[in-house]
Amino acid sequence: MPEEMIPVLSRAEISQKVQGLAQRISEDYTGKELVVLGVLKGCFIFLADLIREITIPVQVDFVRLASYGSNTTSSGTIRITKEAELDIRDRDVLIVEDIIDSGVTIAFLLDHLKSFSPKSVKVCTFIDKSERREVQVPIDYAGIMVEQGFLVGYGLDFDEKYRALPAIYRIGS
Repeated sequence: MPEEMIPVLSRAEISQKVQGLAQRISEDYTGKELVVLGVLKGCFIFLADLIREITIPVQVDFVRLASYGSNTTSSGTIRITKEAELDIRDRDVLIVEDIIDSGVTIAFLLDHLKSFSPKSVKVCTFIDKSERREVQVPIDYAGIMVEQGFLVGYGLDFDEKYRALPAIYRIGS
């Protein structure tokens, strides 16, 4: 691991946060069948841990949106590179993201999903990073709030590197 990696959240702290989120989600959706819609690629580790802790029935699907490329900031141009395959009409949907910062990507996805007439759509993110928020978006479940820095690990990457780290680190000072 390069020297410029500063620990932000340990594996144990991540696990505790995930369990807390799963408990809240399970309580909020008791008696309902939930569609968990992960936003690839970054969410896959968090989503896998989350659904193993959720105590109600869930169905899982994925979308993939591209907006970063090889940069540390969003390009602002969003494209759907993989659509959801499950029918979400009249279903409760929980979008799962690894991190929400500018809000542009999640706002785009929320608007896109409206055309499929879901019963409800809520947002769960492991990291709510409001420092660069450009668009206010509803975040119903957040693991942690982080103000600044570029984060990697636990699914978060920099140019497709560092996703598999079991903890979260900030690159640089």
